[in-house]
Amino acid sequence: MLTATDQRPWLSAYPEGVPADIDASRFPSLVHLMEESFRQYGNRTAYSFMGKDVSYGETDSLSQAFAAYLQSLGLVKGDRVAIMMPNVPQYPVAVAGILRAGLVVVNVNPLYTARELEHQLKDSGAKAIVIIENFAHTLEQCIAATPVKHVVLAAMGDRLGLLKGALVNYVVRNVKKMVPAFNLPQAVRFNDAIARGTRATLRRPELSPDDMAVLQYTGGTTGVSKGAVLLHRNIIANVLQSEAWNDPCMKLVPADEQPTSVCALPLYHIFAFTVNMMLSLRVGGKTILIPNPRDLPAVLKELSKHRFHSFPAVNTLFNGLANHPDFNLVDWSHLKVSVGGGMAVQSAVAKLWLDRTGCPICEGYGLSETSPSASCNPTNSKSFTGTIGVPLPGTRMKCLDDDGNEVPLGEPGEIAIQGPQVMAGYWQRPDETAKVMTADGYFKTGDVGVMDERGYFKIVDRKKDMVLVSGFNVYPNEVEDVVAQLAGVMECAVVGVPDDKTGEAVKLVIVKKDPALTEAQVRDYCRTNLTGYKQPRVIEFRTELPKTPVGKILRRELRDK
Repeated sequence: MLTATDQRPWLSAYPEGVPADIDASRFPSLVHLMEESFRQYGNRTAYSFMGKDVSYGETDSLSQAFAAYLQSLGLVKGDRVAIMMPNVPQYPVAVAGILRAGLVVVNVNPLYTARELEHQLKDSGAKAIVIIENFAHTLEQCIAATPVKHVVLAAMGDRLGLLKGALVNYVVRNVKKMVPAFNLPQAVRFNDAIARGTRATLRRPELSPDDMAVLQYTGGTTGVSKGAVLLHRNIIANVLQSEAWNDPCMKLVPADEQPTSVCALPLYHIFAFTVNMMLSLRVGGKTILIPNPRDLPAVLKELSKHRFHSFPAVNTLFNGLANHPDFNLVDWSHLKVSVGGGMAVQSAVAKLWLDRTGCPICEGYGLSETSPSASCNPTNSKSFTGTIGVPLPGTRMKCLDDDGNEVPLGEPGEIAIQGPQVMAGYWQRPDETAKVMTADGYFKTGDVGVMDERGYFKIVDRKKDMVLVSGFNVYPNEVEDVVAQLAGVMECAVVGVPDDKTGEAVKLVIVKKDPALTEAQVRDYCRTNLTGYKQPRVIEFRTELPKTPVGKILRRELRDK
């Protein structure tokens, strides 16, 4: 019997010209993909940062020198090198250099505490780290307990030229006091490492599609952080899938304009790593690097200087920008695709974004374990669907019950994904890998979803975020989506709290847009729009919600408090 996933009903939703499958074997490694672009687009701008442009040719020569430097330290193929930096031009140079040396990139959240950093460096076995000086004090606290032997120290102004670079570094260090004192006597400055590498010789490693490229640690929002092993072929596949998927929109960019994307999401996050940096590299695009997406006035000031076409972001960033008084300083008229990922996009935010930019948010879905993109709405959609779209080319998805059987159409089940972008497993955790991989090669996501007859998937929630009220399932995303449409609400989040009568009850936390909003108004609105057991028992107002640095709301922290 053919199942829905064998038949791939979603292919009929594909825009004209988008292939059913992609050929990831076109490139033996990410290095081959990058070097093709370095050759093809040498004179084009690859990155724009604080008014300074870095060309493809420069990125090529700098990363080659950095690769030679890393090899000169005695690092050998397969060794892990951590990167702990915000979105600065040294990041893509470090990534290309690490991969060209035959080494493995370990992306690290720069806001980690010493405890979190120590766990990741020990778990990954990283022998070297490229870190920006702003966070060097964190590394100092834990480096003795890790395998790290080599430290490359970057500064915000490294690649901005002598005068501007010195000025930026002075302001960051002495005016804004953003660099706490640290002592890392073994550290080599980034520019010195490049200079040393220029005098060394790069030995080109033999790389295969099955070599590890990136060790991507899961956010830890559902438990202990684990390293997803992403092979060269996994990320190549996702870059080519994303290229094919964006093509219906991006081919509308005038031929005399360089495709330009905004990189406001941090590059250590797999969404920005693949869908911003690697995809842009593949198509010869320019990437506008935003070092701090939380500084909305600075983001909008930077964007006001550019013409851009692609903007991947999360719901909270779209919402924050669209509600900001400086929003109209930016020319949004050239925007061709706004990709929402990382968390659910709320319909109220999608409507506001469309009203303000004329470009609909195209919601997608993915995880660290899928490099990350697994599904997306067609980029030529003119309206917000409230779904995570359809599986990308070469990807299959299905919904499973607790016994691993595919559920009937329209029934909720755990979303499982199969495709060339699915990780090889968790780093040195065969037990954890076995828990999430099915016998037929599907990755179980831990997200509950439904598939309709057209092959569109809708997330109803994370398994563990579900609130059980008197035996009824309440999905926080649904309640949040409804409440977010109430005038006066800026942001909201829902969690389950213990309740003597019902086992669990719904707790709603709101950040107000209108200070006059009252609890009574919220209760009246919920009574009108939500059935009894879905209505919040507890309502709390806060000035902000706890979030990951990517902007994903940390429901766990709301529960713990």
